[in-house]
Amino acid sequence: MRNQANSKKTRRGVLAGVLAAGVAGSVLVGGIVSNTAPVLAEPVKVEAPVENFGFADVVEKVSPAVVSVRVTQDIAPAADRRSELATPFDNLPEDHPLRRFFDVPGGPGGPGGPGVNPRREPRNAMGQGSGFFISDDGYVVTNNHVVEGGSKYTVVMDDGTEFDAKLIGTDPRTDLALLKIDDADRTFTYVEFDSDDAVRVGEWVVAVGNPFGLGGSVTAGIVSARGRDIGAGPYDDFLQIDAAVNRGNSGGPAFNLNGEVIGVNTAIFSPSGGNVGIAFAIPASVAKDVIQSLRDNGNVQRGWLGVQIGPVTEDIAEAVGLADDKGAIVTLPDTETPASKAGIQTGDVITAVNGETVEGPRELSRKVANFRPGTDVEITVWRSGEAQDIPVTLGNLASLDEAASADNQGAPRPSVDPSSLSGYGLTLTPSEDGDGVVVTDVDPDSTAADRGVQPGDVIIAVNGKEVTSQKEVRDAISEASEAGRKAALFQLRNGDQNRFVALPIAKS
Repeated sequence: MRNQANSKKTRRGVLAGVLAAGVAGSVLVGGIVSNTAPVLAEPVKVEAPVENFGFADVVEKVSPAVVSVRVTQDIAPAADRRSELATPFDNLPEDHPLRRFFDVPGGPGGPGGPGVNPRREPRNAMGQGSGFFISDDGYVVTNNHVVEGGSKYTVVMDDGTEFDAKLIGTDPRTDLALLKIDDADRTFTYVEFDSDDAVRVGEWVVAVGNPFGLGGSVTAGIVSARGRDIGAGPYDDFLQIDAAVNRGNSGGPAFNLNGEVIGVNTAIFSPSGGNVGIAFAIPASVAKDVIQSLRDNGNVQRGWLGVQIGPVTEDIAEAVGLADDKGAIVTLPDTETPASKAGIQTGDVITAVNGETVEGPRELSRKVANFRPGTDVEITVWRSGEAQDIPVTLGNLASLDEAASADNQGAPRPSVDPSSLSGYGLTLTPSEDGDGVVVTDVDPDSTAADRGVQPGDVIIAVNGKEVTSQKEVRDAISEASEAGRKAALFQLRNGDQNRFVALPIAKS
C-alpha cells in the first residue's frame, strides 16, 4: 500500500512538473527545452479623446473674418471681336424686316439715327471667390486667379455688408493676391496664419468660403497629405485636404481647431468639376511670406539663379559618379545670368545651397526663391567627379518677363551620309554647323528610344566633353567605360531645349 501511495505521489509530481512546463510555454522533447509561444510586439493603441467634440465654436469665432470676393471684368466691345461673334444676321440689309430684332432703338431700323447692335456694346463679366481678413484695418487675402483680369473688386462680409476694395498686389507664381478696404470708421475681425510646420497628416481642418456664390459655408475634413506637387508652378508645396471645396471656395482659409489659418484653398482635383474629396491649399508658411511682401512692396522679391534644371535620375547619378540620385542637373545656364557669370556650367549637378542638401529641382527653386535679390550664396556643384563650391550673387526674379514658350521643332536632317553607333541603336552624322552630332535615326527597340532619344536630337556633349564627330562620341564613351562608369551622360539639344539622358555603357 505504501509503495502504491509513493507511486501515485510520483505520478502527481511528474504531472505537476509537465503542467508547470506547459504554463511556462515549454515542453520536454527528447531532453531539449523548446519555446513554442512566439513573442509578439504590442499592437498600436491610441486613447480616444473623451471630451465633447464639434466645430461650432471655431466657426462662430472665425466666420466674421471670412468674406466673399466679387470681381468685375471688363469685356471688350464685340465690335472689336467681330469675327468671333459674327452671325449671318449681321449682314442683313438695312431695310430687312428682321433687322428690327437685332437693333436697339435708334439703330438703322428704328427712329433716331445710327444705332448699335446690343451684342456690340461694352459689357462686364462677374467672377466670385473667397477671402479673409488678416488685419483689423482691412487687408484681405485671396487667390490671384480670383482677381486676375479684374477692374473692380467688391468684398462682401458675413453679414452681407459690401465694401469696394483696391488691389494691392498679386503673385501668380503662388496664386496669391492681396486686397485692401479703406474705411477708417470700421475695425474688421481678422485671423492669423499659423506655422504649418507642425501640421500633421490626419489633423482636423475646417474650410470656410463662398462655394458656388452661396455665401459663408463651412466644411470639415482632415489633412490628407503634405508637400503635394500638382504641376501648378515651381514652388508647389500644397497641403492636400479632404474637406469639401468647390468653385467659389478659392482664396478661402483652411483653419485648424484653434481658429488659425494653416492654408489658403486654391485648387481641387475633380474629373466632374465638383468636390471629390481632394483639395489643395497653399501652406501658411508660404502664404505668410508672400502676403507680407505684397503688403510691404506690392510685389514679391525672389532670388534668381538663372539656370534651367532637370532631375538627377539613378542613371544620371551613375553616369556622373554621384553616390545618390539627388540634386538638380543644369541643362542650360541662361546667358548673362548670376549663374553663368559665376561660372556654373551645363552638366553641373547642383547638390547644395549654403551647405543645405538639394533633393531635386523643385527644392532648389524654393531654396533660391527664399533669398532676397542681391544675397550672396554658395552653390555646391558636382563637376568632373568632384564637388566644387561656387559663390553666386543672386539676381531679382521679379524683374524678369515670363519665359517664352520653347520651340520644340527638331533640327533639320543633314544630307551627309550617316553611319551608325552600334550597341545604342543610334545613327549619327556631324552637324552641318559643326556644333554637335545629329541623331538621324533611332532603333525603336533600343534603350535610347526608351529614354526618349529621337531623330533630330543633337548630341552636344558626352560626359561633359563636347563632341563634333562620331569618333569623339565613341572616345567619350570609352573613357567612361575605362573609369568604371556603367552609364554615359548624353547632353542633347532639340531646338532651344537642352536635356540630359543617361545611356548604359554598351559595346560598340
